[in-house]
Amino acid sequence: MPKLTIDGIEITVDDGTSLLQAAEQLGIEVPRFCYHDRLSVAGNCRMCLMEVEGAPKLAASCAQPCADGMKVHTKSDKVKKAQKGVMEMMLINHPLDCPICDQGGECDLQDQAVAYGYDRGRFIDKKRAVKNKNISPLIRTTMTRCIHCTRCVRFCEEVAGVFKLGLLNRGDHLEIGTYVENMIDSELSGNLVDVCPVGALTSRPYAFKARPWELTKTYSIDVMDAVGSNIRIDSRGNKVMRILPRLHEDINEEWISDKTRYACDGLQHSRLDRPYLKNAKGKLEEVSWDTALEAVADKLREVDGKHSAAIVGDLCDAEAIMALKDLMVSIGSPNLECRNDGAKFDVSEPVGYTFNSGIAGIEDADAILLIGTNPRWEAAILNSRIYRNWKNNNTKIAVVGPKIDLNYHYEHLGNSADILQDVLDGDHHFSEILKNAKKPALILGVGATIRKDGLAIHKLARDIADKYNLMHDNWKGFNMLQNAASRMAALMLGFVPNRANGGMDLEEIIKASTKGKLNFLYLLNVDNIAFDKLGKNTFIVYQGHHGDSGAAIADVVLPAATYTEKYGTYVNLEGRVQHTKQAVAPVGKAKEDWRILRSLSAHLGRPLPYDNLTELRDRMIHENELFKYKDQLPSHRWCNFARTSDKVTKTPFKLPISDFYNTNVICYLSKIMQECSEIFVKKTIKKKKVNG
Repeated sequence: MPKLTIDGIEITVDDGTSLLQAAEQLGIEVPRFCYHDRLSVAGNCRMCLMEVEGAPKLAASCAQPCADGMKVHTKSDKVKKAQKGVMEMMLINHPLDCPICDQGGECDLQDQAVAYGYDRGRFIDKKRAVKNKNISPLIRTTMTRCIHCTRCVRFCEEVAGVFKLGLLNRGDHLEIGTYVENMIDSELSGNLVDVCPVGALTSRPYAFKARPWELTKTYSIDVMDAVGSNIRIDSRGNKVMRILPRLHEDINEEWISDKTRYACDGLQHSRLDRPYLKNAKGKLEEVSWDTALEAVADKLREVDGKHSAAIVGDLCDAEAIMALKDLMVSIGSPNLECRNDGAKFDVSEPVGYTFNSGIAGIEDADAILLIGTNPRWEAAILNSRIYRNWKNNNTKIAVVGPKIDLNYHYEHLGNSADILQDVLDGDHHFSEILKNAKKPALILGVGATIRKDGLAIHKLARDIADKYNLMHDNWKGFNMLQNAASRMAALMLGFVPNRANGGMDLEEIIKASTKGKLNFLYLLNVDNIAFDKLGKNTFIVYQGHHGDSGAAIADVVLPAATYTEKYGTYVNLEGRVQHTKQAVAPVGKAKEDWRILRSLSAHLGRPLPYDNLTELRDRMIHENELFKYKDQLPSHRWCNFARTSDKVTKTPFKLPISDFYNTNVICYLSKIMQECSEIFVKKTIKKKKVNG
């Protein structure tokens, strides 16, 4: 461990630490453009120059490792003069368009030009102009501003896993672009806007919409998938203007998916802002809250609890799930379901449906078996970790399921469950890889369980984990990849069929409705079940925030708040409990989900035993004590679950997501997501069909 002196302060650092990193450990600010903590060192910009005594010239501190006995100066006259010269060269061709640049107020170049640059320029030659590139419907390019730091190139290659950007030409003709005219088809492409230190890459949907000092910033959690990325919601007035990533090392680091970042325009469209009740003519008409709730209460008084059911959708918060469960249990209904995609897996033990290795932990795996999942679309942030593991460690990855376009090499074992049996029996060559691996991992997708033999597949995956020692004291390699933000919280709260009392799952609920045996159905933010199969005799209540498919078939519509409009609890695929915060007020007469259910219980004459959020969260803790531990990775006991005598069939696996940009009602109504779907998904499918 080298010991050195920086600006007269002694410090001991780990081997391999750069001068820039050592200076930061001392709290010394070092200007930089090309250096980024999560990307490889390029040493392009030379802004981080330092003076090392005895060295013939100034050192680029980002690329200079610390050595024992070094004496370093970061603020000497020589360093200051060099930094001013570098900044002057940097601005030779940079346009003076700060007043109209979307990076204004958040620009590294602006800040460092003030702190380290000259107060005037000496160059009188005309500035170079570079043609803009059409690289994405999400990214606006102004390439004349580019300073060639190559952060975007390195991000694409090292984090996103797409090799689309690079440096072209040399000298005064140097520019960054795609080698052939092409678009960056990555689910993480929006992060290029964040890594760009100047205004060369900015957000196209956000262009000229607002200035950063006009916005109110609210820390929250993403609900577009089950990863639980930490985000910052920037709002102006009562409108969400943009969503940015927030640092969380164990979940999303400082990245978010494009769906997380850009689907927020869907929050504004087709919103439900008042209650509706179906009239005698079969049409929905606006009514007061009391009228709507009383209509629901009257129906609940009529029906037998066993002939009623409730389903929760993908975007529900834990508070609403708890309130709905308590309400349905109070009327004697055993028919609760949170797996609105029809998945069948054992819910008795949390270790069986949790991503046990943790999102960050998957980087330690030395062999990975993917079953019925496409992590690139189901959990883009998690897939980036898998890509990094493969890139850095050459990890062996195999897929059982449909062939998919992953951004790393994998071995496709086939699309039949028989292969899993062969792996279990040791008759497959990948069995040897799992056997010899020190930290093998299995990732079971929800898609593998959306079939009649889902429980048998679940058991088969558990048996593989047992045989190849995937779960032990130092490693937890059995993982189930949930893809809905609400799913883990609902499972933890027991929002599943009560089989002991004859509870029905999703398939059975729909069948009962079709046969006229289901009198009442409560849909909480549900927009993706087989609505056309529901019987006409079923009284349907839809509670949600968008007027989509669920609202269209409902007898009563209750308007609710979105995740940006309420305080809520969400549990990510690891079982980590996190909280959203209210950024804007609910639209119109919409209310928080749990408050609607609390009001309904009062109309029914069975008031729920909580009147505020604190009391409700205490009730959740009473139901499952894990809700007490905020932002902690739980550790579940490995045990015998998925006990079944069902046999695995030869039915091919199907993936649960066919379009990354269309997975929930907010995405359906987002114009930006629809444009991305048309460009990146539908055109690709058409092209493949044309090419055979």
